[in-house]
Amino acid sequence: MSVLNVTPDSFSDGGLFVDVEVAVSHALAQVAAGADIIDVGGESTRPGAQRISAREERRRVLPVIEQLVAHDVVVSVDTMRAEVADAAVATGAALVNDVSGGLADPEMYAWVAGEQVPYVAMHWRGHSADMDELARYDDVVAEVCAELGDRLDGLIGAGVDPARVVVDPGLGFAKTAAHNWALLAGMPDLRALGFPVLIGASRKRFLGELLGAQGQPRPVQERDAATDAITALAAASGAWGVRVHDVRGSRDAVAVAGAWRDGASGAVGPAGTAAGGSPVGVAADHDGAADHARAGDREQR
Repeated sequence: MSVLNVTPDSFSDGGLFVDVEVAVSHALAQVAAGADIIDVGGESTRPGAQRISAREERRRVLPVIEQLVAHDVVVSVDTMRAEVADAAVATGAALVNDVSGGLADPEMYAWVAGEQVPYVAMHWRGHSADMDELARYDDVVAEVCAELGDRLDGLIGAGVDPARVVVDPGLGFAKTAAHNWALLAGMPDLRALGFPVLIGASRKRFLGELLGAQGQPRPVQERDAATDAITALAAASGAWGVRVHDVRGSRDAVAVAGAWRDGASGAVGPAGTAAGGSPVGVAADHDGAADHARAGDREQR
């Protein structure tokens, strides 16, 4: 999943893709580099970010989604608002990536149930302006899994098809660096929830802190190699997908992880594919949501 922030203030690339044509060109280059899904976001969720209006969010994302869909690109919309998700899906988006897991908008679960659109539910405790104060856990893996379980119960209770749901542990959202590393090491517990797992570590602050020197974090644009390492480990651990800024490096990392995993059985095919030709690392054993998203399944729209 390739990040496309059409925002002026995102932490990594804010302002680079506010022009529609520039955004579309970048997204098409990422598809050529191996992206399966382009994740279009119009509202920054970096630490301390302030919310924008739904009208402004729609203004930013809808023209980009429309053009990408016209190029047969599979698009997800990164939004916490049901009304923005509805407009994006009507424009052709095939998946909704909600960093609040439905907590930011009480109408989200009913809307997802009505549309039966593939949905990513991320672990979240509060909006960006407040989330650093909420990073308090006794056992971060157990608590994140339990809170994600509550979100999943709410979704399924509202009538959402569980085969269309993906979970995300929310690295960096109300999490310290130590919490993030514990969650990555806790991949077996996350997978035990029974849903595909999306990992979003790309260029985040905890990588900058790990790689910093002389008390200064590694600059944002110099964190891609570390991101690729997490991609390889996530793929080897059974993640459904990764959300990244630099697709080519992570695509290579997925191919290497898949080849390593399958090498002992001689099952590796050409260009990082498993025997039978399916892309390595994409929805290894619970791919209902991916199938619907990839097919652009819009029978409900």
